[in-house]
Amino acid sequence: MSKLGNLGARLHRGEIGYDFVKNRKIWYGLSILITITAIVGLAVRGLNMGIEFQGGAVFNTPKNTSVSVSQAEEYAEEASGHDAIVQKLGDGSLRIQVAGIDTGAANEIKNTLADDLKIDSEQINAELVGPSWGEQIANKAWQGLGIFMVLVVIYLAIAFEWRMAVAAFVALIHDITITVGIYALVGFEVTPGTVIGLLTILGYSLYDTVVVFDSLKEQTKDITKQTRWTYSDIANRSINSTLVRSVNTTVVALLPVAGLLFIGGGVLGAGMLNDISLSLFVGLAAGAYSSIFIATPLVADLKEREPAMKALRKRVLAKRAQSAATGDTQPQSDDEAYADEPEDAAPAVVGPRNQPASRSRGRGRPSGKRR
Repeated sequence: MSKLGNLGARLHRGEIGYDFVKNRKIWYGLSILITITAIVGLAVRGLNMGIEFQGGAVFNTPKNTSVSVSQAEEYAEEASGHDAIVQKLGDGSLRIQVAGIDTGAANEIKNTLADDLKIDSEQINAELVGPSWGEQIANKAWQGLGIFMVLVVIYLAIAFEWRMAVAAFVALIHDITITVGIYALVGFEVTPGTVIGLLTILGYSLYDTVVVFDSLKEQTKDITKQTRWTYSDIANRSINSTLVRSVNTTVVALLPVAGLLFIGGGVLGAGMLNDISLSLFVGLAAGAYSSIFIATPLVADLKEREPAMKALRKRVLAKRAQSAATGDTQPQSDDEAYADEPEDAAPAVVGPRNQPASRSRGRGRPSGKRR
């Protein structure tokens, strides 16, 4: 743990780091490949919509029903003529879900099930969901998601800038597409719990992204008054300085979700947990990935198109070439980098300086700048 702490401290101070922005094309390509796979899975297999979205009926049997899940599923499909999902609950009762049936036929199906299961029909509790109600729930879910996205973009555009809002929006679409595509490929049922899980992971993805953006905004103040770093360099430093924090929070968040998904859903057979736990697990992992590999490199791409950032890049590259030619490879401190330019200086002209700034300028003062 001490080694991890030392690694995080060195990353935060900029002593070491990985060039995420330079290798952004690799991350873009990987994300495009995963997104295409998710879209193909969604188009080919489609989503297994729950009864809340397409209407149907849910029948709950008494406790300690002796019939097996497979046998009850066969009885339900024969009685309704539709596919059925049967889950065995902790008290031994069965939850039989039949989607796409007319609610008027629910009583007949209930009586048939009672005869097959050899129990009194009055002991079976039936819950009916009409198709119009399911459609209304689906529309409300889409409206909530749309409003959430609009508010997020507006807030980020005000708090930061429109380029960061665009990058965060792209990262959110990336996370949603991958999560929904995984649902289609796995075949898990989409329920209101799934929608809750999606909204939760979007908020978590934004949290990681905003942490990096805040660091980037702070470090790029007066960026044109120095000639050591380009915008992409500082963006890369922002990712590295928050990397260990992002990894730690993601791992801590994934552990309990993994318990729900693999232990609760897989080992104990608690199928009702699968809908929300899968969306949380996939979404948390995708959100952490997009915050590091998609959102910030995309902001750097957009900012580097600005004339001021292009001019800064030329000045930085010219100074690096001059330093390499003169053999001056000693790295500057942060204060020395900003001391090369007066506080009220206009953007410097590309090319060598007539009178290079003294290395001793600014030393002995806390800010490192001339008073």
